[in-house]
Amino acid sequence: MSWRTTTLLMVLSVLMVASGHAQTKTVAERLGYPEDSKLLIIHADDLAVAHSVDAASFDALDKNAVTSASVMVPCPWLNEVAAYAKDHPNADLGLHLTLTSEWKIYRWGPVGSKDKVPSLLDSSGYLWPETEPAAQNIKTEDADREIRAQIERAIAAGIHPTHLDSHMAVLFRKPELFAIYVKIAHEYHLAFLAPRIAGDPLKLSSQLSERDPIVDSVVIANPAVHADQWKEFYGTAVKNLKPGLSEMIVHLGHDDSELQAVTLDHPDYDSAWRQRDYNFVTSPEFKKMLEENHIVLVRWRDWQKLLK
Repeated sequence: MSWRTTTLLMVLSVLMVASGHAQTKTVAERLGYPEDSKLLIIHADDLAVAHSVDAASFDALDKNAVTSASVMVPCPWLNEVAAYAKDHPNADLGLHLTLTSEWKIYRWGPVGSKDKVPSLLDSSGYLWPETEPAAQNIKTEDADREIRAQIERAIAAGIHPTHLDSHMAVLFRKPELFAIYVKIAHEYHLAFLAPRIAGDPLKLSSQLSERDPIVDSVVIANPAVHADQWKEFYGTAVKNLKPGLSEMIVHLGHDDSELQAVTLDHPDYDSAWRQRDYNFVTSPEFKKMLEENHIVLVRWRDWQKLLK
């Protein structure tokens, strides 16, 4: 199992545990649904990383095959996402706050000036390629500066984010980084992904307010799922969803020459993986699964309305 998947699975555990915050109403009730509703955000990661990813994600959004997506602001296809946002003002687009650059050849740096965020950079001058070195080396003041720069760059481009989450879960790896993430989300009045974590070993939930939604479970494919088990994996996940708020994170793209070059020598989340995710979430079979299991599709924008 890859380091990236291991990190995601550690942080985004599909487990139900007490949050430590007593709430008079469940997330479902606060969104206007019965208490026992099974709410699901189907979320596409990594917009702006490549044209192929954008094209597949836009198509899935237009078909309501996914209900949400998030944008990697440091990446070169940001303007394409901004154009889509302008033409689709109701699209549920958040920011996939990006403090790492994981691909072998295709790399990017920070949005802010490099001399202002030196701890974000590896020896090659790009963002750290792996989660653990990033979390251990990034200083909170640099993370704060870069996150704000990414939000402001997105807004200036015409993207009005509905929520925040963290690329490769870097901001969930240390309490100090998570605190920056929560603080900035509160300041910008944005919803943000905060998953329940078994046992909460880093005591992250103590930094949340009663207004913050906690995602009860997160579904994400991992390298242990073979290509011929894709439908079985997602079908089982849908059947096992419990009442509450869940998020299914998918990585969409087309298995073309561009995305093959981007994901060179990286079979986890590569172009073939993203084509499988795209094929499945846009299939009639998936839609039928959701209907048969009485899943209610929601968006981060729904929660964002409550914050306003």
